[in-house]
Amino acid sequence: MSSNTLILFVKAPVLGRVKTRLAQDIGMVPATVLYRRLSARLLRAVAGDRRWRTTLAVTPDHAVSAGFWPRQLTRIAQRGGDLGERMRRALAGASGPAVIVGSDIPGIDRRHIATAFQFLRSHDVVIGPALDGGYWLIGVRCPAYARRLFYDVRWSSAHTLADTLTGLPASARVAYLPVLRDIDDAADLSAISARSGAA
Repeated sequence: MSSNTLILFVKAPVLGRVKTRLAQDIGMVPATVLYRRLSARLLRAVAGDRRWRTTLAVTPDHAVSAGFWPRQLTRIAQRGGDLGERMRRALAGASGPAVIVGSDIPGIDRRHIATAFQFLRSHDVVIGPALDGGYWLIGVRCPAYARRLFYDVRWSSAHTLADTLTGLPASARVAYLPVLRDIDDAADLSAISARSGAA
């Protein structure tokens, strides 16, 4: 069994509880359908690889036992706190190198995950930057680095990535993956759709 852990942060795909910013633009039903498609695609793309163990970090907590996801995958509750607290706890709970990705990044595939774990052989932290100033992936070589991340972060802003890393020591080695776009609103959805149509 690999010592690498891939943690997928997922929400129960319930109407009105997922992609709420996008739902303001396109409606709750289309936003929920899209989220279900994105999360299903993510699982198909990355969950079955033997180079890492895949764990679903689920919110709300009671949905851990729901039937939304494949039974064979390990599930943990995200538990309380803001997003930073939940991610810090998930990364720190892993026994070796660990990487978190969200469920709204249509461009992600196994090559990205494999590259992230390769970076963690020689770096302390790995980041997959997003176009909006946040990130679509974050990983750590060991739990000690997870405990230094995610303090006083201005979420959903151009400062999110920089704020996340402020707790790291100056000696920390940080590697960066390619920039990808996540889907937060209708503009993101239109840009990704246009790019897919042109490909």
